[in-house]
Amino acid sequence: MTELSPMRLWLMRGGFVLLALVIVFFHILPLDTQPTRWAGPDLILAFACAWSLRRPDYVPPLLLAVVFLIADLLLQRPPGLLALLALIGCENLKSRGRSLRDATFAVECLTVAVVITFILVANRIILALVLVDVPGLSLTLSELGMTLLVYPLVVAITHGLMGVRKAAPGDLDTTGQRI
Repeated sequence: MTELSPMRLWLMRGGFVLLALVIVFFHILPLDTQPTRWAGPDLILAFACAWSLRRPDYVPPLLLAVVFLIADLLLQRPPGLLALLALIGCENLKSRGRSLRDATFAVECLTVAVVITFILVANRIILALVLVDVPGLSLTLSELGMTLLVYPLVVAITHGLMGVRKAAPGDLDTTGQRI
């Protein structure tokens, strides 16, 4: 099976959906009923950013929108807001993918950090503007910090275990277009 086969493309898309559902499943398990003073990383966002940079054809916009909308609904967040912001951020990363292909990992991490920061700050501002209860600043900052800290691990898992590697300069997608 080649890297470009339609079967592999659909398997990887299904793998992303399965990964997101597993993350949501473990997130909604009632393991600890006491409120915490810190928030964990947004793993779905971290994986979506990593996959968007490495293989944008594996995470098309409609798939990203549906996955984030399902996560919004199951995690009882305002439906669609974080989904829209994450979609904008991931599409921004996809558009920068070619220029970041030859960049160092530090540049990639910095770019992803800027995008994730934009997503979380915009989410907080929009929630405040529409008079929805905004989580505490310490929770937002801890989620941002944890997501940025876990991103290198997410990239290592994505690259090593899942086989989602950066596209080479001559790689073609399933339609024969350059990636």
